[in-house]
Amino acid sequence: MEVDHPFYPRQLHLPNYVPNNRSVLQLLTMFFGALSVALVGLWFVMGTRRHLDGRFLCKLKISWFFLCGLIHVILEGHFALFYGTILQESTFLAECWKEYGQGDSRYISGDTFTVCMESITAFVDGPLAFLAVYAFMSNKPYRYTVQLILSLFQLYGDVLYFATEVKEGFIHGPLWHPLYFWFYFVFLNLFWIIVPFICIIESYIKLTSAQSMLDRKIQDGSTKKHK
Repeated sequence: MEVDHPFYPRQLHLPNYVPNNRSVLQLLTMFFGALSVALVGLWFVMGTRRHLDGRFLCKLKISWFFLCGLIHVILEGHFALFYGTILQESTFLAECWKEYGQGDSRYISGDTFTVCMESITAFVDGPLAFLAVYAFMSNKPYRYTVQLILSLFQLYGDVLYFATEVKEGFIHGPLWHPLYFWFYFVFLNLFWIIVPFICIIESYIKLTSAQSMLDRKIQDGSTKKHK
């Protein structure tokens, strides 16, 4: 007997599917609530860093990297490790993926691209995000290099994520649905297009400025040496 499920395309064969026990409201409240609590703790710690005093935008950026680290390592790491059994699990993270999968069933069917992309995101982008948090919190000289590398990974992965679904004709979710398409698929993922692009531009400006200063210093030193 074919097990009924809410995923697209409707002909997907998912015999091991177990419906969620938690409601959409419960899942979203728990997910965003946990992130909010983590952010409060982060802002408390940032308040102890003198070099961050009055730098609101920098604190926002550190918050972004921190949230990315949590999402990449915990949520996406769970998918990368357990994508084959998510359908039949009732843990909180598994139910989050089954809920999100109603907007993109590639997370339900174990799509090859999605598994590979999320594995890189979890085990490369995640640690890089936490390294970026540490680098900016500690004012390390390599902070913009880490920001550039991480943001390039994130932007490239998200562009491919959108592009592959466009290429396949948006068959993995209900097109134009306010929650599953516009909020889950479009809105949430757009953050990993917009913010990394801004971070790449900032990194370019900071790194080229630093290189220009170094070049001038070397040139000035060379000029003085030949006088």
